[in-house]
Amino acid sequence: MNRTPTEPAPLGPPRLGLVLGGGGLKGFAHIGALQALAERGLAPRVLAGSSIGALIGAAFVGKLPIETMRARALALRRKELFRINHVGMLLERMQSRSIYLEEPLRALIADIVPDATFHQLGTPLLINTVDLLRGTPLVWGSPGFTHAHVRDAVYASCALPGFFPPGDVGGRICVDGGTVDNLPATIVRDAQPFGAVDRIIAVDVGNADLATAGMGGRAHLLDAADTGPMSQLGFAATFMRAASVMMHALQRGQLARYHGPPLLVVRPRVSHVPWFSFADTPELIGAGYAAMSAALDHAGPFWHATSGLFPRERVSVTVQRNLCTGCGQCVAIAPHALQRDAEGRAIPLHPDVEWTPADGDLARYCPTGALHVVPVGPFDTRSAPVSDAA
Repeated sequence: MNRTPTEPAPLGPPRLGLVLGGGGLKGFAHIGALQALAERGLAPRVLAGSSIGALIGAAFVGKLPIETMRARALALRRKELFRINHVGMLLERMQSRSIYLEEPLRALIADIVPDATFHQLGTPLLINTVDLLRGTPLVWGSPGFTHAHVRDAVYASCALPGFFPPGDVGGRICVDGGTVDNLPATIVRDAQPFGAVDRIIAVDVGNADLATAGMGGRAHLLDAADTGPMSQLGFAATFMRAASVMMHALQRGQLARYHGPPLLVVRPRVSHVPWFSFADTPELIGAGYAAMSAALDHAGPFWHATSGLFPRERVSVTVQRNLCTGCGQCVAIAPHALQRDAEGRAIPLHPDVEWTPADGDLARYCPTGALHVVPVGPFDTRSAPVSDAA
């Protein structure tokens, strides 16, 4: 990842792109984030979404008032979204298309998403999916793919494999785009037919803060009632935990390779909330509002840069030597911060280092808990060297 010093930005209002990531019902945090943006008069000229980010993004582009979104989210109940496919699972068994029926999700989408094709929308909307037969990402709303119905694309982007049946979008069989890119910032960066953007804000509610799953914890669970050791969890919870780990790793790599206009990654504190909890909606909306408000209140370097990932902060990295085994995993992930000593064990390169969203929760990757990363303040390019790569 290239780390570029802050430079003066072009004058004039920002041409803003907005990305809403996937994360199950944690995505209700997007409603609060949209409210914080609206209060500051920041309107995206291009919006992209994956999974629930596609659902809320499509509702927003369709001019559904934020207060209506909030009320609809607060009123949503499990039976409106999740109805088990009893017949399919009983009669078709391994040939059953999904655990849940698609009709409730389709009805929810029809309730808040406009009945329109992409080229009929006022604000360009990009929806991330995966073409299941071709095995490739497919972005609906991009050039050549504006003929499809928005509702079909939103359904497919929400169709987590195994949980909901795949969706037919314009003759393509598609599933949840989060399986390859849960925070599709690059599709906004490359959305040149809609006019270049010079700033991108991405709201990550899914996998950046991947909490450790412990005995009786909530972070890895589908429902607050699912408690107990990981080894005793059912298929659905085990699948979701594995999918979260996969998406987390993919996202870290994608952010590490990011280049383009300044990208501000906003991460609401939602890791402790289950993916499909209906009891935490007020907290989720509030977390999205608080995170976006705080990010914008301290976004000076983002508005005055020409490239790079934000926010940036200064952290202290230490290694507890008696616990370090020399496996080298941390050095491979963050060579700008750590190196091996003569005995092969990890040591920090500098007392304090620059940290960006691409670095994420590096300490979690240490299998013995020897690595400690502690924030010590904002990163100031005027008083500290900038690493060439990460």
